[in-house]
Amino acid sequence: MYLVGAGPGDPGLLTLRAASLLASADTVVHDRLIHPGVLEHARPHARLIYVGKEGGGDSVRQEDIHTLLVQQARLGRAVVRLKGGDPFVFGRGGEEALALEEAGVPYEVVPGVSSISAVPAAAAIPITHRGLSGTVTFATAHLAHETPDWEHLARSETLVLFMAGRKLEEATHALISAGMSPGTLAAAVEAGTWEHQRVVEGTAATIASRVREAELGSPTLLILGAVVSLRSQLTSLVANTEAAGRSQPRVAEAGHE
Repeated sequence: MYLVGAGPGDPGLLTLRAASLLASADTVVHDRLIHPGVLEHARPHARLIYVGKEGGGDSVRQEDIHTLLVQQARLGRAVVRLKGGDPFVFGRGGEEALALEEAGVPYEVVPGVSSISAVPAAAAIPITHRGLSGTVTFATAHLAHETPDWEHLARSETLVLFMAGRKLEEATHALISAGMSPGTLAAAVEAGTWEHQRVVEGTAATIASRVREAELGSPTLLILGAVVSLRSQLTSLVANTEAAGRSQPRVAEAGHE
């Protein structure tokens, strides 16, 4: 059993180890946000099992995924559990590893390129920069049973919020209420590293309305802090990424098996 990170989207960011395991797997259990180009690395007769989750939509229960992984492994199959980004970064990879431990199923974790660094880079935003930001805080805007420590997050030099799409207005309002300046620069990145990546800029006070006007979808990552100002200076990188997006068709979401 292999818990494998597929990277943030762009198939070119798949690791060599991940590609090798996909090429030899009997079963690939994959998430929603896996680029079809990544799945092309699976061997022709591998069984592809979709276990995607989407906020507000149909989802496979996490407990059912655990059961499925254990069952597939006990059938003697070479199983790749393919997860977007890195399995241990907001991906419930730890929960799945614990379930395999409890079931006595041997496994290996294969790290992937995380959206933590890849998506801001694809949007031409360095998340650290001398003189602007020496620290970065990563958090998720979607917590099922907890309330984020907004006061702590509001003090961040650079704040990167995962899964911010549906919670964007709520999150920015909470951050401003907790002390973040309404004028803090902000950028929302939809589908970072994918062909249809889009970036919307604003401030903590305006980014939610601008995202709504632009009709950005999921997944959306929010970056807040002075480093967002660098995007306007990295004009060559912005031009290259936008041109790459225009030259490619919008990729359909990976479907069910």
